[in-house]
Amino acid sequence: MTVYRLPRAHLFPDPAEAEPSGLLAVGGDVSPERVLLAYANGIFPWYERPPILWFSPDPRGVLPLAPRSALHVPRRLARTLRQGLLRVSFDAAFEDVMRACATAPRDGQRGTWITDELADTYLALHARGFAHSCEAWHGARLVGGVFGIAIGDAFFADSMFHTARDASKVALVSLAQKLAADGYALVDCQLPTDHLETLGFESWPRARYLRELAKAVSGKRAPEKWASA
Repeated sequence: MTVYRLPRAHLFPDPAEAEPSGLLAVGGDVSPERVLLAYANGIFPWYERPPILWFSPDPRGVLPLAPRSALHVPRRLARTLRQGLLRVSFDAAFEDVMRACATAPRDGQRGTWITDELADTYLALHARGFAHSCEAWHGARLVGGVFGIAIGDAFFADSMFHTARDASKVALVSLAQKLAADGYALVDCQLPTDHLETLGFESWPRARYLRELAKAVSGKRAPEKWASA
């Protein structure tokens, strides 16, 4: 299969033409405009150093939120939420969450895909109301969080971190509950995992994902700053 080299213009090939690994294209830039276009078409950047690599994997990890949320809260996590030991906020510490995700250790990874260039793009998108975070706090200490991008009625959860047990799960569940209450259609977590499956995320073939994504991103929801809890 062909891996495309991107032109200067903000264009992407059909994501259905990605390699079995999900690799679709190389090059281009990670400007806010190109990144938004990529996400809206089921594509995302994933690289540690140049060249920039663009992926559209098959299958995809998705949490459906409409017409009914598929979110599942395991019993132990539900108890943690009820106890209220962790306070949750939204958009209160976006940069801190993003930086913590970039430096969090990952199995099998030595670097981070959140490069300085991408971090600048996410900050710009946050300032414009596209990128958002959910934070989990223990007292005044940030102990977990998740961040991502909202386009129309779709939310793309990019990364999460935790330094206290269940803190990232508390943030992700709280985020999903907010999105469902606000009328979003789905949460995309890029790759399906056993961990996400316990929370109700499903493994969708790329063809189904792209069909549902096209409907979700066509929603007329305007970018906005989320109010912190």
